[in-house]
Amino acid sequence: MAEHDDLQKTMSEIMRSKSKGGEFRVTERYFSNDEGLLSVGIANIHPIVPDIEANKAKMLRSLEIFKEKGVTWAIFPELCLSGYFWEDEKECRRYMDQAMIENHVHWVNDNLKPLINDKFRAIVFNNIRKGTGRKYFNSSYIISATHDFLEPEDRYDKVFLPQIERKYTETGKDNRLVAECRFGQFGFTTCYDICFSQLLLEYSKIDKVDVIVEIAAWRAMSVRDYPGMNVGTDTYYGNLWDMLLPAVAAMNQVWIIACNAVGSHEITGARFWGGSGLWAPSGLPLLQASHVNEELLVIHNIDICGQRKAEVDDSNYALDFHSIYRRIHGKRAFTRISD
Repeated sequence: MAEHDDLQKTMSEIMRSKSKGGEFRVTERYFSNDEGLLSVGIANIHPIVPDIEANKAKMLRSLEIFKEKGVTWAIFPELCLSGYFWEDEKECRRYMDQAMIENHVHWVNDNLKPLINDKFRAIVFNNIRKGTGRKYFNSSYIISATHDFLEPEDRYDKVFLPQIERKYTETGKDNRLVAECRFGQFGFTTCYDICFSQLLLEYSKIDKVDVIVEIAAWRAMSVRDYPGMNVGTDTYYGNLWDMLLPAVAAMNQVWIIACNAVGSHEITGARFWGGSGLWAPSGLPLLQASHVNEELLVIHNIDICGQRKAEVDDSNYALDFHSIYRRIHGKRAFTRISD
């Protein structure tokens, strides 16, 4: 097959595991043929509730596949160890107390950290940790040679909380996490955070990140009905995900790497939208996973900085922004420039 075809093709295969890690479809795509660039593995998977051990097995099977495929960074969805909350507070808390990261430090140290080497550089995952009182923090962690997931500077606590999460978790308030590596600067958001433009403005205009990594357990179902216009949907939240991510990428001229949960919650029946993927700084979707099925995306040789520079040089939104707005001294905010 010609080299051009090799770069354009999508390879799908069924990867079977003898463990509880299960069966995954793997979709593999090449952005370029420069093997020195970032290769990312995105786990569009279903965290099972309530089954922490099955979720661990699923993560390990995914990591095994990612490592076989030559991935540089592996990314997992929100609450990938525990699965999502539900309304029965007594039972939910009993389970989530077991799922807190403090109870699984040895598992991370013994199973995830040893996977890191010069090629397989980082694992990004999300799990709850103990908060104040009876609350948890919803935290995303980086495991790498230069990041210690137990250190505050190497984790991101979710800032914006939807309704049910307010019962169980507390906000990270003004939290941000920027990870710098040879591929560029990476900022992190969790699920609902991606809806808030001020946080994205801080990342793009103050921190000057090249990539926003969005980790989510984003639901599919919500009704919006406009009968007079003969327009309606029962998957509004899912549709919003598919509209919002390209818009965020384009308006901030940053890459979006998004990893969302998929499948139905075993207790509530709530369906998660999946649709994990990669969006260029132009906002164009380059690859997106299933909205229904578990799927591992492997995207090789992404030119994070080079492609971003090419697109910014064409029309530099940040330069035009700073010609009208200035940063308020000592604050993470902007105001219009006045005469």
